[in-house]
Amino acid sequence: MPTHCMKLKEPYINVIKSSGLPAPFSAEKVRQSLRRAGATPEVIEMVIDELYTKIYPNMPTRMIFRIASVLLKKYSRPVAARYRLKQGIFELGPSGFPFEQYIAELFLHAGFSASTNQIMNGHCVRHEIDVLAVKNKQYHIVECKYHQQAGTRCDVKIPLYVQSRFKDVEWELMAMMGKEAPGSHGWVVTNTRFTRDALQYGLCVGLRLLGWDYPADKGLKDIIDNAGLYPLTCLTTLSRNEKYRLLEKGVVLCKTLAEHPTHLEAADIPPQKRTLVEAEAKKMYDKITKLEWA
Repeated sequence: MPTHCMKLKEPYINVIKSSGLPAPFSAEKVRQSLRRAGATPEVIEMVIDELYTKIYPNMPTRMIFRIASVLLKKYSRPVAARYRLKQGIFELGPSGFPFEQYIAELFLHAGFSASTNQIMNGHCVRHEIDVLAVKNKQYHIVECKYHQQAGTRCDVKIPLYVQSRFKDVEWELMAMMGKEAPGSHGWVVTNTRFTRDALQYGLCVGLRLLGWDYPADKGLKDIIDNAGLYPLTCLTTLSRNEKYRLLEKGVVLCKTLAEHPTHLEAADIPPQKRTLVEAEAKKMYDKITKLEWA
C-alpha cells in the first residue's frame, strides 16, 4: 500500500473541495449522502472503511466520490445511480438545454403546465423564457443557469439581470390585461450555488431562488431525492455518448425510459444493453412520489 494511504481512521485529514478550498474530511457527510441514495447501514460502513484505506491529505473530493461510486456499483446499480445525482445533473450539457427541459419536468411533476424556450413580450423588448410554468393562473417565469463545473457560483449579476427581464414582462402583462393580469413570479434555478450577494439581492426583490442546496432542505437535490424524478444521466448502464444521444432526442428522465423503452432503440443503444438499461431505469422510477415543491 502506498505510504500516503491511511490505514486508520483520521478524523482531521483535509481534503480539497470542488471550489479548490481545503476542508476536513467528514465521514458523516458521506454517510448522509449514501443513506439518501438508499444504501443499507452495512454497505455504508463498508464504503466508509474502504475510503479510510485510500484517503490521503489534500485528496480531491471528486476522487472520494469516484471511489464510493465504484463500490456502490458492485452492490446495487440503482443505489449507485442515485448517489451520482450531482454528477448526473452536471452531465445535462454541454448546451444547458437538457437542464431546462429537466427543470420543466420538475414543474410538470408538481402540477404545473410547463414549456421551454417561450418568447414573451416585455414592455420594452421581447424575451426568450427558459421555462414558463403556469398553475392556478400564476405565471412562473424561470431563468435556468446551468454550470458544467462544480464550484462555479451564480453571482449577483445573474439575479440582477433576471429581475430586470422579469419586470419588463410583468409590466407588459399588467399593461395589456389590467386587473385581469395573472399573478407572476420570477425564478433563478441553478445546478450549483449562489453567492451571498446573489441570495441577498434575490430575497430583497422577491425573486424565487433554487440552487443545488438552497433553500435549506428544499434545494434542487432535496426536490429530486424526495420526488424520485432522476435524470437519465444518473444511470450507470449507459455510456456518456449514449446519454447524449438520448438527450438530443429530448429524453431526460429515467421515468421516460422506464415507460417508453423504445427510446433506447431509437438512440441506437445496442440490443444486448437495452434490457439492463430498462431494468435500472425501472428501479429508479419505482421510487417516484408526487411532490408539491413550488
